[in-house]
Amino acid sequence: MVNKPNYDVIVIGSGIGGLVTATQLAAKGAKVLVLESYLIPGGSSGYFEREGYHFDVGASMIFGFGEKGTTNLLTRALAAVDMELETLPDPVQIHYHLPQDLEIKVHRDYENFLQELIARFPQEKVGIRRFYDECWQVFNCLNAMELLSLEELGYLMRVFFQHPGACLGLVKYLPQNAGDIARRYIQDPELLKFIDMECYCWSVVPADLTPMINAGMVFSDRHYGGINYPKGGVGQIAQKLVEGLEKKGGEIRYKSKVQQILLEKGKAIGVELTNGEQYFAKRIVSNATRWDTFDKLLPAEAMPTKEKRWQQRYQKSPSFLSLHLGVKAEILPLGTECHHILLEDWANMEKEQGTLFVSIPTLLDPDLAPAGHHIIHAFTPSWLEEWQNLSPQDYEAKKEAAAEKLIDRLEVIFPGLDRALDYQEVGTPRTHRRFLGRQDGTYGPIPQRKLAGLLGMPFNRTAISGLYCVGDSTFPGQGLNAVAFSGFACGHRIAVDLGI
Repeated sequence: MVNKPNYDVIVIGSGIGGLVTATQLAAKGAKVLVLESYLIPGGSSGYFEREGYHFDVGASMIFGFGEKGTTNLLTRALAAVDMELETLPDPVQIHYHLPQDLEIKVHRDYENFLQELIARFPQEKVGIRRFYDECWQVFNCLNAMELLSLEELGYLMRVFFQHPGACLGLVKYLPQNAGDIARRYIQDPELLKFIDMECYCWSVVPADLTPMINAGMVFSDRHYGGINYPKGGVGQIAQKLVEGLEKKGGEIRYKSKVQQILLEKGKAIGVELTNGEQYFAKRIVSNATRWDTFDKLLPAEAMPTKEKRWQQRYQKSPSFLSLHLGVKAEILPLGTECHHILLEDWANMEKEQGTLFVSIPTLLDPDLAPAGHHIIHAFTPSWLEEWQNLSPQDYEAKKEAAAEKLIDRLEVIFPGLDRALDYQEVGTPRTHRRFLGRQDGTYGPIPQRKLAGLLGMPFNRTAISGLYCVGDSTFPGQGLNAVAFSGFACGHRIAVDLGI
């Protein structure tokens, strides 16, 4: 097979990690093509519209839009292609509603948050401050340097000589998990469970399985750069990145589902779509999950031993049961926060439909709903297996029953919610699998057992020459700012490999 590359880089999928990779390379002059199977970009950071409501597909708690430092990766990604996006600051990251009437608000102001937590656990005053202050040590190391590819020796040497203290600090924390650090300072079992939830709400695993590097980033950036909602909805992030990509000469093609990655003598050289079209490039980037990439887009015999080992260490995180509601505005009391987490029993935190996440983005951006109404997006972890092998009638009945159960739970914090409903739509793991093209509807990998921090996470290069991965299956993992980091790293690594 002899084919002349049409592009420098082809990116499979237009999730945020893929779009950041594409825009970083287009900004450097590379000829880039993004292939997206759906009608709009963004993946799990996309949107949909119903009867005047503009719903986010995923959560609306967004990191990475700060105005200072180097961890404001979404701001920087947009700026690289001469784009910007108006954002709305959120004064509280999360309002927790937890067992034993544990009600905590994570205020944007760091000291206000600590004081609220200390008021509930006065005996742990010193330990609380020591743990969260150590998270700041991690964050300050990250925030001192430009975040690019840790696979590129020249970058590592340059950063080490510029910031030796920060680099050594990060090396120290790479093999550590947040739970290990927390137990050094804290003994109260309820407070340790709270820290488990602090991790679980974005990593989908408790503190013992959450890398300290990631915890330090999240627990500090919510106070440093803050939580900022993009005006017009989360889908605007992908829309703006696409606009910037095209301004820089890049291309995106929708309804273009990749069927396989083409190999020649063991090297990735192109892709073939389900309609038979083929495109060729010097480098191929998969923004699909690693399971989709190596189990579906490549022949079984091409599975590298390294990937087999990775799949033994990590498993797919659950998908979600999502309830999208339009409600009358008067149901929400004055002072209601945008983001909530509800759990009635600590034993259920990791179980099917245990922890309930709630986003009300119209408290920040009222234009997303008709006048006098709000959006409530409630979602809870759910496994695909729970929704398989059902007749269409049984599937719809199960969705309706699940929605009623979620609304009953929400009534505890929003009394009268049922009477205020104007619109309702339910999404299941089957919905996520169908529209997001992710195996089992998963939102990324989680450790199968306790691992040494981030050391088990793969970087962007793969064992197949010319093939790179980006997104939540690569370092540093799940979360919008994390996949943006992955995109910066992937773009940098490929740029060096291409000599641009």
